[in-house]
Amino acid sequence: MGFLPGGAEWILIALVILLLFGFKKLPDAARSIGKSARVFKSEVNEMKEEDRQREEAKKARETGTPTADGNAVIDEAKPRTDNQSGPVA
Repeated sequence: MGFLPGGAEWILIALVILLLFGFKKLPDAARSIGKSARVFKSEVNEMKEEDRQREEAKKARETGTPTADGNAVIDEAKPRTDNQSGPVA
């Protein structure tokens, strides 16, 4: 089994960190880590949303139904009949 530090070891680790970084730089370092974590989390959520939209569009293309945002999926294999330009018969 691995070694799990107890109370005394945690205090020693905290003291070493304080000595390495100093008391004044720790709040700045914690703030920076927090900002980085928020940015990382938002990017991960954005990537998940893009994947969800991509999967939804793929399913909509396969079934020919509109997507959740209301955009109709265009099936390029079928000819378009909504073209109103050209000569009037």
